[in-house]
Amino acid sequence: MGQLFDSIDAKLRTWIEAQPMWFVATAPLAADGHVNMSPRGHDAFVVLGERRVGWVDYTGSGVETIAHVRENARVCLMFSSFGQRPRIVRLHGHGFVHLPGEPEFEEVVALKPEHPSTRAVITVDVTRISDSCGWGVPVMEMAGERDLIRQHAEKKGPDGLEEYRARKNALSIDGLPGLPIGGSASS
Repeated sequence: MGQLFDSIDAKLRTWIEAQPMWFVATAPLAADGHVNMSPRGHDAFVVLGERRVGWVDYTGSGVETIAHVRENARVCLMFSSFGQRPRIVRLHGHGFVHLPGEPEFEEVVALKPEHPSTRAVITVDVTRISDSCGWGVPVMEMAGERDLIRQHAEKKGPDGLEEYRARKNALSIDGLPGLPIGGSASS
């Protein structure tokens, strides 16, 4: 283990897309800004090419990933096997935020199941692909996806989600711009 890859080949793509949970790490440029690490799940991630990936970004209580990517594009994605065969894969690259109506948004959303909480799409041009042993990661079994984010979005409805995004997703915890004013991904 501990190797670099030139691209995401079919074998690596299959492994990455089979992981039920993955992590996104970003940071602002400011030295006193907060580094962010967000867990992700659901069927939101897709490999778009040998050095391009993306995911459907759902409404959340914060907007750190979007704000950091908009500010400086630096991003690292980490996939970890929790099964019997240990492995960690990291994808470093430059991210881009896409809102409804943009071609990249439509491209990724069309590849994934429809979700009422969708607020953006993030794509990453991958500059470094590596793996490591993962020997320190525990063996765990997947019990299932939580459906709380869907229930939350359906309960709020489109108007409620717009209001929620306006309150929670307009600025990062460091005051960086998140979603456009008004909180709606379509604004």
